[in-house]
Amino acid sequence: MAIALSSLPLAATAQTDVDLDPEAGARLSFTLDKRLMRGLHITLEEEVRLDNNFTGFDRLQHTLSVSYKVHPNVKLGLGYALINPYSAKNSEFKGARHRLMADITGTLHLNLWNISLKERLQTTHRTGSYNTYQSPATAWGLKSRLAVKYQGWQPRGWTPYAYIEVRNTFSAPTVTADYNAATGTYLVPGTTSSEGEAGWFLDGFDGTYVDRVRLCLGVDYRMTRASTLTFYLLADRIDNKAIDANAEGTRLKAYTREKGLVGSLGFNYTYAF
Repeated sequence: MAIALSSLPLAATAQTDVDLDPEAGARLSFTLDKRLMRGLHITLEEEVRLDNNFTGFDRLQHTLSVSYKVHPNVKLGLGYALINPYSAKNSEFKGARHRLMADITGTLHLNLWNISLKERLQTTHRTGSYNTYQSPATAWGLKSRLAVKYQGWQPRGWTPYAYIEVRNTFSAPTVTADYNAATGTYLVPGTTSSEGEAGWFLDGFDGTYVDRVRLCLGVDYRMTRASTLTFYLLADRIDNKAIDANAEGTRLKAYTREKGLVGSLGFNYTYAF
């Protein structure tokens, strides 16, 4: 994404606000949903994501999950996702990420309307080489999704839906540094030096805040009893705290808060049996 930097604030531990250019992408997925017994399902999903206004390949994602209805209105779920990010710069897949998910969904049925609230706790572990002073090995987050679905739309077989989702990160960088606006450098607190002992500026990755808000509009089309097509539009409001540091952790180059909007077109085919 192209970026435009605003003027740096005159404050300790100053953050630079970075406005990301709006971007569009796509998500294409295929899902197999197997009913093992009443209320118990196992699901396999394969997904491809495109970015950079549909011109770039972003990732391959493989997800295996299981869900069980403990009550007609309550469903529990566990899942694992293998995420393979793609680096356009190096023209290769980078280090894989392993994600574990646990969620609970409550649904309220009101005539032809279904209203649901889903809470998902997830943790993602990075592999491969990366700067440990810029990214944590394991990140934690909580997604909260409020969705509404209407089942009385004509012609029959079409079911529109919408949801809003808020993601809290529990792994934001916590930084301590003084900022010198005249030189544009971050300093070791109480000194005039921009170099210090390893990790002097990084207190850890334990900050908490809302780093993403997502809106979605979609429609399901049930072709047969087993086959369903889903089309949707996503709008992601991104708010990401990021660190740029040298690999030794002795110098903080930048401490930014990146904000932007990413839109995605989505298509999914589900086969349930």
